[in-house]
Amino acid sequence: MMTDAMTARLKPVQPGRTSLVTVLDIGSTKICCVIARLVPRPEGKSLRGRTHAAEIIGFGYGPSAGIKSGVITDLDKAEQAVRTVVGIAERAAGLTVESVIVNVTAGRLGSETFSAGVNLGGQEVERADIQRVLRAVNERSVRPERSIIHALPIGYALDGQKGIKDPKNMVGEKLSIDVAVVSAETLAMRNIELVLHRCHLQIEALMATPYASGLATLVDDESSLGVACIDFGGATTTVSVFAEGHLVYADAIAIGGHHLTLDIARSLSIGIAEAERLKTMYGSVLPGQADERDMIPITPVGATRDEAPSQIPRSHITRIIRPRVEEVLTAIRDRMQATGMMDVCGRRFVLTGGASELTGLPEVARRILARNVRNGRPMGISGLPELAKGPAFATVSGMLIYPQVCAGEYVEPHRSVRLTGTDGYFARVGNWLRTSF
Repeated sequence: MMTDAMTARLKPVQPGRTSLVTVLDIGSTKICCVIARLVPRPEGKSLRGRTHAAEIIGFGYGPSAGIKSGVITDLDKAEQAVRTVVGIAERAAGLTVESVIVNVTAGRLGSETFSAGVNLGGQEVERADIQRVLRAVNERSVRPERSIIHALPIGYALDGQKGIKDPKNMVGEKLSIDVAVVSAETLAMRNIELVLHRCHLQIEALMATPYASGLATLVDDESSLGVACIDFGGATTTVSVFAEGHLVYADAIAIGGHHLTLDIARSLSIGIAEAERLKTMYGSVLPGQADERDMIPITPVGATRDEAPSQIPRSHITRIIRPRVEEVLTAIRDRMQATGMMDVCGRRFVLTGGASELTGLPEVARRILARNVRNGRPMGISGLPELAKGPAFATVSGMLIYPQVCAGEYVEPHRSVRLTGTDGYFARVGNWLRTSF
């Protein structure tokens, strides 16, 4: 049986009603908290499902501490960093935050698709039939050390006829259901919960970082036809695949933009802050015509004020950065090929995240992935400060969209999260489906 899942308990926003939501992006290099008021609006044509506009009333942002590759490494430092950022947002909004939607990148994030069917005997589909299907799904248990973050019904089929949106009251011989399950290691999420409890914050919902990034940057036509979204974060790179409007695959690799900074710092024997500055100002993965002639001054670690700074050609930084970027893109391509997702994602990749702003990255990605590539920025969210409108804040924007689209996912009433237990996750998904249908 599956362990008790740490999945969304989030109540979807009601159509025509204003709602208040707080999201917290706990990254390896930055922490960001946004308090927003979701106000009803007419649905947009290009972004279906966005029933509300987000009015930002509080924004907090600061450096991360005590976190490495999404994993908590120092509880005290992580608590202080979260308290600081949430405090800034609370003061800006003039209210006290009690619960947050928080992202999950750690814990060897992964996804699986479960399928099961039940015989109907030519009768109408009833709630009990859905329950029987999900009981069959529950028998295909996930490993006990992992907990579910998302369980997304991605398709129903009647008598082998796929593409059915809602099987209720339809007639057939056999009902099948496909459920995309995104899971992560329980202990990694438990530590995130521990940090937030020390800050007197409840987890309203956990959301997988690749899912959030995809929601923020993809338009409907892309997610319907098949697309992959790569989020180049500070210490992790995540990938999500959407097809027919649903998330069908999620994965994470523990290499990100900060590793490029460390490569530069080690190669040139300079400080990390100096390496970050060089990467931001001069970093590129494509050599330029004048790169050999452009000389960049650098200050080695331990140099005195009297010493003249050394100089290196700009091309030297490109030669340091490019192999690491190619390593990440190749790893993503190989993993997706191994799972068959390169075929599902069609001919399109979208790059987002802070490190995606590297000069020449789309061109290199096009060559390695052999697909069309574009840079993605958060869409459908207005009122964010200028600082937060770039691709580095795609996850935050996606978490603001999540309450508007989570109605199709499993939802349970608020209660304390039990991190262990044996009352199978899909048994409770069955309860959801029973009440929904």
